[in-house]
Amino acid sequence: MAFKRVILSITFICSFICSYAQRATITGVVRDEHGKGMEQAVITDEVTGIGTYSNAKGYYTLEVDADKNLGIVYAFTGYQMVRKRISLAAGETRTIDIVLKEDANELKTFTKTSDRKRTEAGLVYLDLTKVDFMPSTIGGVEGLIKLAVGSHNELSSQYSVRGGSYDENLVYVNDFEVYRPFLVRAAQQEGLSFINSDLVSNVNFSVGGFGAKYGDKMSSVLDVSYKRPTHFAGSVSASLLGANMHLEGASKNQKLTYLIGARQKTNQYLLQAQPTKGVYSPSFTDVQAMLNYRINKNWEMEVIGNYARNRFVFFPKSMVSSFGVLNQAYQLDVFYYGSEFDQFDSRFGGISTTYHKDSSKLKLKFLASGFQTNEFETYDIQGYYSFGELQTDQSKADYGQIKSYLGAGGIQNFARNYLNVNVGDVGFRGSYDLKKNYIQFGANGMVTSITDDLHQWERRDSAAFTQPYSPDALVMANFFNSSASLNYFRISGFVQDNIRFDSANRFSATVGIRFNYSELNKELITSPRIQLSYKPDWVKDVVFSFSSGLYAQPPFYREMRDLQGGVNTNLKSQKSAHLVGGVDYNFRMLNRPFKIKAETYYKKLWDLDPYYYDNVRVRYTGKNDAIGYVYGGEVRLYGDLVKDATSFISIGVMKAEQKITDSAGVPGYNNYFPLPSDQRFTLGMYFEDYLPRNKNFKVHINAIYSTGLPVGPPTGHLYQGVLRLPDFKRVDMGFSALLLDAGRRDRPAHSFFNNVKSIWASLEVFNLLSIQNTLSYTWIQDWTTQKVYAVPNRLTSRLLNVKLLLNF
Repeated sequence: MAFKRVILSITFICSFICSYAQRATITGVVRDEHGKGMEQAVITDEVTGIGTYSNAKGYYTLEVDADKNLGIVYAFTGYQMVRKRISLAAGETRTIDIVLKEDANELKTFTKTSDRKRTEAGLVYLDLTKVDFMPSTIGGVEGLIKLAVGSHNELSSQYSVRGGSYDENLVYVNDFEVYRPFLVRAAQQEGLSFINSDLVSNVNFSVGGFGAKYGDKMSSVLDVSYKRPTHFAGSVSASLLGANMHLEGASKNQKLTYLIGARQKTNQYLLQAQPTKGVYSPSFTDVQAMLNYRINKNWEMEVIGNYARNRFVFFPKSMVSSFGVLNQAYQLDVFYYGSEFDQFDSRFGGISTTYHKDSSKLKLKFLASGFQTNEFETYDIQGYYSFGELQTDQSKADYGQIKSYLGAGGIQNFARNYLNVNVGDVGFRGSYDLKKNYIQFGANGMVTSITDDLHQWERRDSAAFTQPYSPDALVMANFFNSSASLNYFRISGFVQDNIRFDSANRFSATVGIRFNYSELNKELITSPRIQLSYKPDWVKDVVFSFSSGLYAQPPFYREMRDLQGGVNTNLKSQKSAHLVGGVDYNFRMLNRPFKIKAETYYKKLWDLDPYYYDNVRVRYTGKNDAIGYVYGGEVRLYGDLVKDATSFISIGVMKAEQKITDSAGVPGYNNYFPLPSDQRFTLGMYFEDYLPRNKNFKVHINAIYSTGLPVGPPTGHLYQGVLRLPDFKRVDMGFSALLLDAGRRDRPAHSFFNNVKSIWASLEVFNLLSIQNTLSYTWIQDWTTQKVYAVPNRLTSRLLNVKLLLNF
């Protein structure tokens, strides 16, 4: 029946497509002001969203609909955008050469533009044109990232990069560091990430070996730039998972620009597909705004603000989980009483002023920001369970039912956790252009205030005996009862020189050093870093890159809190050394552009704070008593497998292990054992296609395969990762149709449609193959043998989603 519904829905969307458009071609060269061809310039039809990129010499070819009014946009980060309004006859080929001028006021990123995405090791290309159409329960920029680096949870926007934890990823928006909620325990509690993809113009994502201007995390940097609009525009989208809207525009003299975005998300529809049944009432709301005002030729000011209101209410009812093999299967039945109420409210505000004089080589940017979050996590849930072995003999009348009970009991979980965090940050960024040397520098001072009350326990009862059993006392399976209040100051800074050794920019280097000092633990850290790139004078378009450096992650709230709830304010920074080498090769195949990027890496880790995953929450030991290593390799291929429809595939292999240095005689700790993020193999793929003679109807496919993470009983030692989760396998498919096109001459005459650029309708099939992926285990002990069983907690099953997107 589900398959029939999918076919009927596809047929419904197809019915909106009235005709097959005839085609025309635009070709040409994109150059800078010096006449040099610009590689990776974006050429897009802003009506249909169809686009392409220029090659290494700036050449491009774009196939478009004929007999329509088209809006072709030419863009490159750091350069002024160019728009061309044209209309082509059927079969016509028109040559349009474009010169992009450097934007003197584009000071948001202080990056010397050229071939950075190719020459810097660790940078991963993210195609933002796919965000609106990619079928994903997460969507946005994070949805693209998880395809590139791997995933094992479709409900969470958090990601692990090259053996790092969720807490090792740094995120900037317009040079402001942004934060996530801290108390989120499960993916179903997660709200919206800070990044609103409707407002984004450019993304740089580095998975290792990044420069000294970024810090202070050990695994990755996501550097996001929001748009600088030139005219009024906007969008509205709605689906079964929520709704988004955004507005953008500029004043007539282009001095004032604005962005406003609002999002509402409810994953209730998704959560109903989980094995745990009950009443889910999640509500996540986010409002963002950014204003930019050009005071005069030398000064401009920018203000950004965000408010996020996240609520999660849950009344669980029951859960049934069956597992095992054909001839030996088990089932856990749980009935719940109680409820959960979680609240995560955060506010962020930032202001920056930028100075740049046309005749000056100096650029300066001054920033101030504040972040505040109030978080409540409260629940009191009792679960009464029965656990037994299933009848697997099909000849028996009770086939598929429990034939013998192995355990029964109750589990009570209680929490009253409250957290308030305030972070104030002031800093500056600067650059000085010496032609062959592009020097960047900056410093930040950050004040952090944390107030935390943690009251949480778990009690397990089996056959009237509390587990773990004690004849003298009532012992809890888990018990946390503590309060903490912290106020401290941290300062950081960097100097970085981007060096060009020749006019052709074939050999370049970035050398820098970063420092960080925290008054809380009195630790001073210096981190030298270097990036090298070389582009041989070959016929083939190849770039070699290498990067190395020291990276340190000063402890924040979660790292300092140990497994008993205590706070270790003397905890030192976790540290790592990166070695990354890569090659980037642009080539043509099937008369279409392709790119392949391959990298190998090695990371040495020390002063680690060992941890384990509690769903999406990271639980730390609060000690610097581990060392470790990570090594692996990645290959990513981008290209038009179908003409004018870019697809990509990402493959990674990795090994990540640690060893406890303060083993205190515990057997097993003297050896290396897997890190909780030891995901040995990952594969992510995005594929796009369209009807042969009509690009207005498209199909999009996401596929992810990741080997399982190591897990073990929560009462065991960290090294007891005796199991691995089953491999994560998921395929999502989407179908999109262009219902209204601003360039069509037969568009509706009603005045409502006069300012509408496009309307898209999409049908999405989540978890197309209906694979039951496992997120974690519930550990159940039987009555007689005291054997412990790992009962899988599974993720969502197959679901349909419909979406409507209107651009104006």
